[in-house]
This record gives sequence, C-alpha cells and structure tokens, in this order.
Amino acid sequence: MRLTDQAMPRTTLVCMPWHALSRPSLALGVLSSACRREGLMPPAEYHGGLRFAEFLLDQTNGVVTPSDYAAVAETGFPHALGDWVFAGVVNGDEFGLDGMADYAARHGIAMRTLRAMRDLAASFVELVVDEVLATDPELVGFSTTFMQNVPSLAVAKQLKHRRPELTVLFGGGNCDGPMGVALHREFEFVDMVLRGEADETFPRLLRALDGDGELADVPGLCWRDTVNPARLVPPARMSAPHFEGWFGAFDASPVSRYAEPELVVESARGCWWGEHHHCTFCGLNGTSMAFRAKPAETFVDEVDGLIRQHRVLDVMVVDNILAPGYLRTALPELARRGWDLRLHYEVKANLTGAQIEVLRDAGVYSVQPGIESLVDDVLGRMNKGVRAVRNVRTLRDCESAGLTVAWNWLYGFPGEREEDYKAVVDQLPALVHLQPPDGVTRIQLERFSPYFEDPSLGFPDRSPAEAYRYVYALPAETLQDLVYLFDTTPRGLTEQQASPLWTAVRTWTAQHAASTLVRKHIDGVTVLRDRRIGWPEEDHVLENPRQQRAWTELEYGRSLAGIARRLADAGLSWEVYDLARWLSELCERGLLFTEGGYYVALATTWAGPR
Repeated sequence: MRLTDQAMPRTTLVCMPWHALSRPSLALGVLSSACRREGLMPPAEYHGGLRFAEFLLDQTNGVVTPSDYAAVAETGFPHALGDWVFAGVVNGDEFGLDGMADYAARHGIAMRTLRAMRDLAASFVELVVDEVLATDPELVGFSTTFMQNVPSLAVAKQLKHRRPELTVLFGGGNCDGPMGVALHREFEFVDMVLRGEADETFPRLLRALDGDGELADVPGLCWRDTVNPARLVPPARMSAPHFEGWFGAFDASPVSRYAEPELVVESARGCWWGEHHHCTFCGLNGTSMAFRAKPAETFVDEVDGLIRQHRVLDVMVVDNILAPGYLRTALPELARRGWDLRLHYEVKANLTGAQIEVLRDAGVYSVQPGIESLVDDVLGRMNKGVRAVRNVRTLRDCESAGLTVAWNWLYGFPGEREEDYKAVVDQLPALVHLQPPDGVTRIQLERFSPYFEDPSLGFPDRSPAEAYRYVYALPAETLQDLVYLFDTTPRGLTEQQASPLWTAVRTWTAQHAASTLVRKHIDGVTVLRDRRIGWPEEDHVLENPRQQRAWTELEYGRSLAGIARRLADAGLSWEVYDLARWLSELCERGLLFTEGGYYVALATTWAGPR
C-alpha cells in the first residue's frame, strides 16, 4: 500500500495515566506539530489520563474523584503506585497484590483507593482499546514517562490481541537509553521503540513506514535487530506544540469541574549546569544533557500564540533550567506583552535580586530553584556550585518578590556527617518566615545520574527498586535494564540522625504562614520588624551608618573578612573583633543565617502575600 504524504499510516497517539489532569501532553502536542511542519496529516490523539479520571468518577458514583487521580499522579512515582494499578491487566489479576500490600504497610501507603482503581483497570483498558480502534489506526504510538509504562503496556497488549496487524510504537522518557531497548526486547507486542527527541524522527518514521526511506536508517529506532542511536534536535527544529485536541477533550469532560487548565511549553532542553557539573544524584536529563534554547523571539511568540488561541494564562515551562540569556531577552519581552501570566520555571539558585524581579515582572509566580540543602558540605557533595547562604538568599529574595518556591531537602549523600547538619538545623527556626521545603527526602539512586554511572562515588551495590517487583513479571536482571529507580545501601545520615531535621522542618512548615521578618528604611534608619513565631515581637533599629552599611553587605551574603574589607573601602572601618561580636549578636537574635564562614541577612523587603 502506497500512501500520499497527506495520509501516511493512519496514526493515533496515546497518553495514558498518569499524566496531569490540568495540562495537555507536551509530547503529543509536539509530535502533532512536527507532522504538520513536515506536511503530514496530524495524528489522532487519545488523552487517557482525562479518560481514566472520568471513568473512575462515573464507575464509583463520585467516590473516586479526579482529586484521587491527581494524588497518585503527583506522589506515586517513587513507589510505582500508578503502574501497580494496571499491573494486573498485563500480568494477571493476582499479580503483585500481596507484595504491594506488604510494601505499602511498611511505607505508610494507604491502599483502599488504589485498590478500587485497580479493580476497574481491566474494564478501563477494554474501553480504551475500543475507543482507540474506533479511530481506525494502522499505527498506535504511546508516549510514556514515569508511571505511564504499565498502563501503556496494558492497552498495547490488548490492541495487538484484538488487531494483530496493528503497529505498536513506544517513545518518551521511559524509552531513553537501555530502557527503550529492554521494552522492545521484553514485550513482544511492542513492535517498535523510538528513543530520544522525536521532533524529526517521528515524521521520518512515518515516511519510512510508507516506503519513503528505510526503517533501519531512522535515528533512535529499535526495531527487530536494529538499535539506532538517538539524535538531539537543534533549537531551530524544536516544535511548538499544538493542543487543540486536548483542550477540546478537557472542555467537554466532567474533569474540568475539578481542575483549571494550564498550558505547558518548553523554551530549552538539557541542562547548561549539568553539561559541565552534573549534580551527582540527578538522572533527569538522561542521554539529552546538552543544553539548547530556542531563540527568545520564537519562544515568546509561541507563548503569545497559545495564550491567544486557548485563552489560558497559567503556563508551566518544563525546562530543567532557565536559559540565562532569557533574563535579558524573552522574559522582559513577555513583560512588555502585558499578559497577566502565571508562569512556572525551574531555575538555578544563583539569581540576583534584580533577576528575580525580572522573573516577577514577566509573570513568573512559581520557581523550582534546586535548593536541595542548606549545608555547605552536602551541597559540595551534590556538585551544586552554590553555598548555603546563597540558597537562603534565594529563599529570601523570592519571598520579597512574592514568588512561590518549590524545593525538597535531600539527604543520604555518601560522606555527609551529622555534625555538619547540627549547626544548620539549630538555625532553622530563624528561617520560619521563608518558604519551607515541601519535604525531607532520602535520595534515590536514579539511572543516568553520576552516582549510578560511577559506583566508586559511593553506591557500589544496586538493584531495581523493590516496588518494581509488584509491577513487572520479569527477573531482576531484566529489570536492571528497564527501570529508572534502584535500591542501594543507604549512605550518609541514618534515619535517627535525620530525625532532628524532620522535626525542624515540620515546625517550620507549621509556623511559616503567620511569620514575617521585614526590613524597612524609615527616616534614615534601618528597621527590622520581627513578627516571627517563636521570636520576640520586636523592631530592631540600625541607626549607626556603619551598621547600616554592614547590613547592606550582609544582604548579599558575605564573609567576616569580606564585610570588613568593604566597610574599610567605604571609609567605615570596623575592628574585626568588634564586627564579629556584632554579627554573633545578630545571629543570636535570628537575624542572620551563617554557614561555612559566610553570613546572610534574613529580613525580606516585603512581607509577601498570605
């Protein structure tokens, strides 16, 4: 059969649970756009996450809600909970039930709602198969990341059973590196796996399937005995997404009563920091670490066009890190466009106060700055390239700008010491007015991370994470190639040693909303207005010009010698012993944070929204 360029193989792209309910699939949007750019008919789309949330709501008479779906989607990945919901469809009804029940009990996971979802999974898969086949496809492609593997395998298996001549294709983050090879090898109903970025290779694959070119020449393709290396996409070839299909499905869905829609976009791929200083625990970029950013004007026009088309101002930017040049180009231009945006960006925690104001003015309301710790020794072991005082400065300046900060405190690094934590944990009550971490988490061993790639860094033993045993009916040696997370002997702090940190963060979280510490300049004096829970309600007044200048230096984060030198340069010399005593007094009052010989002022310049 020879098809025209406008036809190609009739294709349906599927995004299964557990994709977020409030956002379209960027993968489906990008591939749809890539086909349009190449003059091909865009694929049909099936938004399985939305459909499953609808199905659960209907089949349980509202007992299992979209909020329950979202809870699994947002928190279930480390324990493979979303995959487990569909594991019985792939491996048999009883597979993994007892094992996961025991595992859940040990990890404090409530199973009632998950079990209700699992009881409905087989019926839902049959519904998906019916609806996908109703699009009359010749090829069905699954985009799979994190917990989408087993739901996708469940549907793919039934599709091939119902229509053996159908071609089943897998792609996405779960197919990177050896994981994609293992998926193709271990599941006979997966005909092809396309690894890596597919803006260029997916249209090329469709043409090859139509006889225009050889399948064996498609970069990134795993097919029969062919395992081709993937190819990175240059910035000019990164596709702007098309989301018409998802917005149509969302607007017609009862799920829209439970979630506000967001746009999801990308301005860059890879990580400019990780290219040269790969954080030791991080495996997120996989084989696509090389940093590439779209031209600023291209990105701004994409965002502008999507906003105008879909009338949505909430925008999730999925980049792993903000392109530094965007602070001078794309973000100021977005501010000039005048949209009342709510952007989320991942950034590095080395931004200046002025740069954070650029973010705010552009409509960035939420940032994930990769803070991870406030202990210098541990940050060094992470290869973070920032000191603890700089992380605290970032928290302070984001609070001043009214930005929400998302971060987790990580521990469990080889060589970390309890004594390095103590002095920092003792200071956490002074940070109560700044945004606390979302949690305290022991790191996991992630594929592609330096800790995984180089066992000599501290994790010589590793095995596929236990939860995968209750998800895949495969031996451990096979899972070694298939999965992303691994169990290993814990390093660094023991759970008992980490307990004071946990306690301090819980207190910080409970007291944050009602606490403020604000710096104001009033009639030539500096006033530090302290209204933090746990501290005396007091206005600290700095009238001495030398103290005021020293405070200004402290807002940057300085060492004792650095402050003394800058004061001397300004003609305000201060004897080092007396300066050190003054700094110690400020620390006792909880007005400074100190770590590694550096000090940083804690007062914000604005109380921020509450």
